Amino acid sequence: MSAPKACCTPSVSSNPGSSPAYTGPLQAVLEPIRHADQGSTDVMIELPGGSFLMGTDYPKGFPDDGEGPVREVTLRPFWIDATSVTNAQFAAFIKDTGYTTEAERFGWSFVFHLHLSKKFAESLRKDATVPQTPWWLAVPGAKWDRPHGERSSIKAIMDHPVVQVSWNDAMEYARWAGKRLPTEAEWEYASRGGKEQTIFPWGDVLEPRGQHRCNVWQGKFPTNNTADDGYVGTCPVTAFSPNGFGLHNTSGNVWEWVSDWFSPTWHVEASTETRDNPFGPQPVKPQNEAGCCGAQRQSTGSNTPNAKPQAATLIDSTGYRLTHKVQKGGSYLCHDSYCNRYRLGARTGNTPDSATTNNGFRCVRDI
Repeated sequence: MSAPKACCTPSVSSNPGSSPAYTGPLQAVLEPIRHADQGSTDVMIELPGGSFLMGTDYPKGFPDDGEGPVREVTLRPFWIDATSVTNAQFAAFIKDTGYTTEAERFGWSFVFHLHLSKKFAESLRKDATVPQTPWWLAVPGAKWDRPHGERSSIKAIMDHPVVQVSWNDAMEYARWAGKRLPTEAEWEYASRGGKEQTIFPWGDVLEPRGQHRCNVWQGKFPTNNTADDGYVGTCPVTAFSPNGFGLHNTSGNVWEWVSDWFSPTWHVEASTETRDNPFGPQPVKPQNEAGCCGAQRQSTGSNTPNAKPQAATLIDSTGYRLTHKVQKGGSYLCHDSYCNRYRLGARTGNTPDSATTNNGFRCVRDI
């Protein structure tokens, strides 16, 4: 199968040596969980085990991403965060551990061009534009607490989702919090809020009765965002009404990392491994061929002083190269004219060391 169509987020090349990858009716129960070191309350939702229809055969979707086939999947009970991890929560993690994110180690990260002044954006375009997605620019100093570069700040948006975090960063936070990243199946099950095979958490119409239900792009992508929903970039993690289980923003706002490796073929074959509490494809052997379908950090250039060398990739049981981790939910940059992956059954992938201004995560905890 050909590589999936590039989504709205760029990728950086991964290096396993320096960025290791960690290998019935439903009733939601809300319980405040306090992390002793965090000093703030996280609301988690208890979801009893059950079966649901995962995936989609939506005719206007991206079948090459492996969105289908629709299949019944059974899960065990688990707890899941009601919201994406916020800037405030991630700041507590950094304060407690002194952890350095991958964007900080690289010295730069990807920023959507409209978050920058026109003059600054133009000064970066020659050497810092990703060919497949030219609306992304590699900005020196961009990181989780300065998401748009050295002159930006998160002080006024502590209740927004943390961004500029890689999959590896998310894994470190989850370990600190005594949690883990959800599997793709757990995420999709929770995101649906008890509804079966709807396009969005609330139904099949993006704006029922003209009401905005999520934070996605309005206007002409990628040059003009009218922000009719009230937000040009991210919004507070509780800005829109929750789904039937109490989860906020499972469509739009930020892409959310899940634990699975990305493969468009692995789940097509029905087996216990793919249908009963699936954890996604597992590596079966390395391949001495590097690269991925997304944009790469370049080995030279003023904005890439810490570029990583390419390394051998991993192969799943279908022969697909495992270079990306799955992301779900879409973001504030999604628009039907380019990418409608804010649908619950949609998916994309990015390398585990990639970070942008529109990716975040939420966590789960085993019962």
